[in-house]
Amino acid sequence: MSDSVRVGVIDHGSGNLHSAERALHQAGAEVTVSNDPSVLRDNDALVLPGVGALAACMAGLRAMGGERLVREWVDEGRPLLGICVGHQMLFERGRERDADVTCLGILPGVVTQLPAQRLPHMGWNTVSPATGSALFSDGDERFYFIHSYGVVVSGPDDHVTTSTHQGVTFVAAAECGPVTSTQFHPEKSGTAGLALLGRWLRQLS
Repeated sequence: MSDSVRVGVIDHGSGNLHSAERALHQAGAEVTVSNDPSVLRDNDALVLPGVGALAACMAGLRAMGGERLVREWVDEGRPLLGICVGHQMLFERGRERDADVTCLGILPGVVTQLPAQRLPHMGWNTVSPATGSALFSDGDERFYFIHSYGVVVSGPDDHVTTSTHQGVTFVAAAECGPVTSTQFHPEKSGTAGLALLGRWLRQLS
């Protein structure tokens, strides 16, 4: 992998920016954190992070011109990685408390509260990789999750990587053309997370 891969991290006001920047740098990327779309455009790939409320993240993204940036970026076939709420923002919409949040609509699905007794889903969990996944090496890796919302599916799925919390199966990661996204935090997932980021970066070089 070339150290010259340039990754822009979108600063929309709600994200683990420094953790993501540090992990991407450790994985071999040249990283720029910015809320300026013109600066972010001058990169090989973008990362869309996010923590907290989905509605607030979407509002922050729109306020800094990030919605247009992300849509145009993906339409151009350029690589994008969504993390945690950044992953959720890529779906069609979210039902958060009493609000119906319009999201980016890049991936099919609706973000809802997980129908589990114990929330948030917090801690380490394994995943069931999608068929042909380039992101995961095997099904024994453990990643760090912290979330109460997600895209629930009926069971294991050949098209997306899933995980299960208290019998509830949800989308843990998606790989769709230029778009990659993870519900878990690779930047908080130790060796497994750094290895995953390294595999993603190798696809760009």
